[in-house]
Amino acid sequence: MASSDDRRLDVLRAIVEDYVHTREPVGSKVLAERHGLGVSPATIRNDMAVLEEGGYIAQPHTSAGRVPTDKGYRMFVDRLAQVKAVSPAEKNAIETFLAGAVDLDDVMSRAGRLLAQLTGQVAVVQYPSLRRSGLRHLELVVLGDRRLLVVIITDTGRVEQRTIEVDSPPDEQTLLELRTRFNVAAAGRRLPELRAALEDLTEAFRPGDRPMVARIAEVVTDTLSQESEERIVLAGTANLAQANMRFEHALRPVLEALEEQVVLLNLLTEMVEDSAGVTVRIGHETQLSGLFETSIVTTGYGGGGDAVATIGSIGPTRMDYPATMAAVRAVARYLSRILST
Repeated sequence: MASSDDRRLDVLRAIVEDYVHTREPVGSKVLAERHGLGVSPATIRNDMAVLEEGGYIAQPHTSAGRVPTDKGYRMFVDRLAQVKAVSPAEKNAIETFLAGAVDLDDVMSRAGRLLAQLTGQVAVVQYPSLRRSGLRHLELVVLGDRRLLVVIITDTGRVEQRTIEVDSPPDEQTLLELRTRFNVAAAGRRLPELRAALEDLTEAFRPGDRPMVARIAEVVTDTLSQESEERIVLAGTANLAQANMRFEHALRPVLEALEEQVVLLNLLTEMVEDSAGVTVRIGHETQLSGLFETSIVTTGYGGGGDAVATIGSIGPTRMDYPATMAAVRAVARYLSRILST
């Protein structure tokens, strides 16, 4: 026989599922009719009273039913046995849609649009962090008498271009040697290993070439050290205006919070650092006043098993948590696979 705590958890789970589905406060009679809880409405009412006293559910002013609180949603999410899998059709749609991308910008845009479509909420996709990226390839192009273009291609698909001044342009033989040695020494390395490898590389060149080699190495490491160019893609913001996304208060604070991309980026980064899996912040847990009526579901993605950036979904606290968590995880896995190829 189930303990009273297990039964109350079942009651809470039923309230959450009904409220997410109907968006109406849930009463004991409805719970008894819809869910095989195996107890009388009177027992359910007693359990609801205990849950309400504990702060897991609350009674709106105009209704006899109850609705989950942030604390109730947190209990529901924490007690999920496992994140459910997306359907085979959804898997196929994700793979097909992302596989058609032509470059990193297209991948980010498609991932955002796809996740927003799967969840009916707002998708947020962080571009791969330069700090967490390794060097896939370095290209050098002479632009004139004293200018050299340094093209940095990371293992996450980012392409960065920097122009440096040199005393005199390298000849073809030196240019080939520079490309070859830099790519051999730096391929796949991330900071700080890359910094040390390039410092050693400088000493391998002729004294007359070392200032130019050191300048190229400095540009590469400085570029991969930057945080100022971190970007995020938002998709599906129009979903917030749909009737089924109804917020208790005004929509404007949510939209204003989403516009604060630096603050949002910091929150996403913090969430991924907190957990290696799917992370959920509910209501006031976001610590951003404009998002107190929302929940955020995130996870990291990246090639080689290391998270280089974050993807997530933002919706009302009344979201379908199992489905949202499944969609976020699935799109992240396909993003990781694309970045690894």
